[in-house]
Amino acid sequence: MADPTAFNPAMTEAKTPLIVCGTDTNVGKTVVSALLVQGLVATYWKPIQSGLEEDGGDRNRVCRLLNLPAERWHPEVYNLQAAVSPHWAAEQENCCINPDQLVLPAVSGPVVIETAGGLMVPLNRQWLQLDQLERWQLPLILVARSGLGTLNHTLLSLEALRLRNLKVLGLVLNGPPHPDNPKTLEQFGGVPVIAQLPHLPNLTAATLAEQWHLQDLSLTFKRLLKSWSQVQ
Repeated sequence: MADPTAFNPAMTEAKTPLIVCGTDTNVGKTVVSALLVQGLVATYWKPIQSGLEEDGGDRNRVCRLLNLPAERWHPEVYNLQAAVSPHWAAEQENCCINPDQLVLPAVSGPVVIETAGGLMVPLNRQWLQLDQLERWQLPLILVARSGLGTLNHTLLSLEALRLRNLKVLGLVLNGPPHPDNPKTLEQFGGVPVIAQLPHLPNLTAATLAEQWHLQDLSLTFKRLLKSWSQVQ
């Protein structure tokens, strides 16, 4: 297997931060974020974490999975205990998420930004996740389930993003391969399915690297990021 830390041609194009968002909670954003952090040799940032009960949150999971050094991740702006929508988790700690505090980290290389929950979750009582995405104006990777129910959730999510004129580089589907959903999502959603991650019973940096190489994602992201840079 190729060394996942070796020079990656996609790195040369990955100068703009990438946002990983999802059609829902628990659709696999963290695993996809780890896949991209490793494959693009990027840093990781989850600006808002709600839910610290089990093992300290998604940043800890990504750091352990990839054995990331300190210079390859950024601390959360908001670290909230309750595993509920960010606005409510903040209210339970007598605080309010301020969008002005969600400032992109100043880094010279690529950064992968993992959002909290789905597109329409509130960050406070006046501000949705979608509002924050519109403020950032960065290319998006939309993560969705592969199976039953994904057509409705994913197409609704793409429509919401399209109404805000937000650019989706592509879809990543998590779960058992489906014989029709990828084709149907591309047909009606108008964006490519750039990767399909099967269930990995042994989730490690090595198994993620194997999927990256099997699906030729270095060349895919080089092409997508070059296309993005040309329209900016």
